[in-house]
Amino acid sequence: MKRVPLIKMLAGSALALAVVSTPVIAGDSSSKDKKEALYPNATRKEPKLDLTSEKDQKAINEGLDAVNNQDKEKATQILQPIADSSKSKYAQALALQGLANVHYNDGDVKGAIDLLKKALDNGTMPNDTFFQLEYMLAQFYLADEQYQLTIDTVEKWRTEGKKETADSYALEGNAYYRLQKYPEAIAAVKKAQSMTDKPSDSWNQILMASYSESGQTDQAAQMAQQQLASNPNDPNALNNAVAVLMQAQKYPEAISLMEKARANGQLKTEKDYVNLAKLYLVSGQNSGDQKEPATKAAAVLQEGFSKGIVTQTADNYELLGAANYMSDNTSGALAAYQKAVPLAKNGEANIRAGQLLIQDSKYSEAKSLIQQGIDKGVQHKGTAYMLLAEACRGLKDKAGAIAAMEKAAQDPETSAKAKAWLKSPTVSK
Repeated sequence: MKRVPLIKMLAGSALALAVVSTPVIAGDSSSKDKKEALYPNATRKEPKLDLTSEKDQKAINEGLDAVNNQDKEKATQILQPIADSSKSKYAQALALQGLANVHYNDGDVKGAIDLLKKALDNGTMPNDTFFQLEYMLAQFYLADEQYQLTIDTVEKWRTEGKKETADSYALEGNAYYRLQKYPEAIAAVKKAQSMTDKPSDSWNQILMASYSESGQTDQAAQMAQQQLASNPNDPNALNNAVAVLMQAQKYPEAISLMEKARANGQLKTEKDYVNLAKLYLVSGQNSGDQKEPATKAAAVLQEGFSKGIVTQTADNYELLGAANYMSDNTSGALAAYQKAVPLAKNGEANIRAGQLLIQDSKYSEAKSLIQQGIDKGVQHKGTAYMLLAEACRGLKDKAGAIAAMEKAAQDPETSAKAKAWLKSPTVSK
């Protein structure tokens, strides 16, 4: 499945979890009378509480406090015996939900799901506690990448709890996005946004990505630019805007955003400079006039090198070499490739430098570099051997040229050309 580059999604991220209830002794309704019900219209029948032990009540409070304080050992020590052997099913359910939080915070999401399901299936929790935990279960499913169960649980929570929230629709939209059901994701997130005047940035990212993945690139680009306009100093907003504009093949607009950021001193990372350089090269290849964009790409990289932001790596020097070559700056291209040679793990820079040396009739140096490149390993070995043959021909080394062409003839990519050359009258003489 395609992804919009640079967009950060929230599935699997840490949830802000806290235990959602403190125990109430059966028959003690004083706290309940004072507290407004969270789910007043729920279809679930409110169960009778069976907690009669003040000792259990105190222990559960201490255990749940330990959970909230992320004291794993203390929480487990207190809550596990209650979950295992308390005479009160209500106490057991509260202990199980506390232990579920412990497991989640410890990275055991599947264990947390199992415990939370046991707490919900217990059947003795008040509605406010039950439905809060059911919603938490949906969040756990999302973190565990069980996306259809996320949707099913949210819809059940909404139907039986008779409650709608912006967050619940955003959660559902995230799950639909993960299932590649983009129209449903768009509808859910837009519903979430309509229910609040403070939508989360992550919702916008899901909506933007859903537009992009479903081919609605214009809407995605428009959203990205609006986000950047609202947060001009946010590097993530810039990256998201550039990414969706690139996917929409709106290269001039993407370049314009990055150049504005560059002028304002907002390009601060190597990735920023390299991405801008690549944008220029891609735009040149798509426009048919590559010289001017390639010249600008080279200038961006040189600026990055001079500032110490772009590091001296083989990949970066090879990119500079390509930019210089496309802008007809062959001497600059050769210099860049030569710098890449000792840093590279493969021989691609050798081959490119060797090709440029052949153009300058520097056959001896070209032959040495190309042979080193072949020894290091290249992707198109046949092409490399044909260049080696050309260098040998420039040195009047007929035997070397024939040997190189025979190697090229063994590569399917260059076999026909190499065999035709080997059969030519000039070679057979």
